[in-house]
Amino acid sequence: MKPAEQEVLEVSRQWIASFNRGDVDACVAGYKSDAVVNAKPYGSFQGTEAIDGFWRPFMGSGAGDLVYSNVQVRAIDDQTVVLSADWSMNVGSGVTTLERWEKQPDGEWLLEQGDFEVLKQLP
Repeated sequence: MKPAEQEVLEVSRQWIASFNRGDVDACVAGYKSDAVVNAKPYGSFQGTEAIDGFWRPFMGSGAGDLVYSNVQVRAIDDQTVVLSADWSMNVGSGVTTLERWEKQPDGEWLLEQGDFEVLKQLP
């Protein structure tokens, strides 16, 4: 596994841990300011304000226990890594078709794009 892929796996684990703690601010801070989230069937959200507007009420509703499985990670280059995975949580399950992580000049990895789909909602 390439160093960039290992770094993104760790940053992704940290993002999931923040989600499971209900730390919306940490989750939103993991996105670039102009990032895009495509959340089927909920819609598309561009920019951290819109992304916050999606995640905050969702996480506030009690969603948690997020787990990724069948994780695939691939470095496009030293500055860009894509990740896909199946996911499950206490309110449903689905697939993350694309997380596009970009390494910033300061070395921090941030999400530039996140595409996921809910395949099953639990009552």
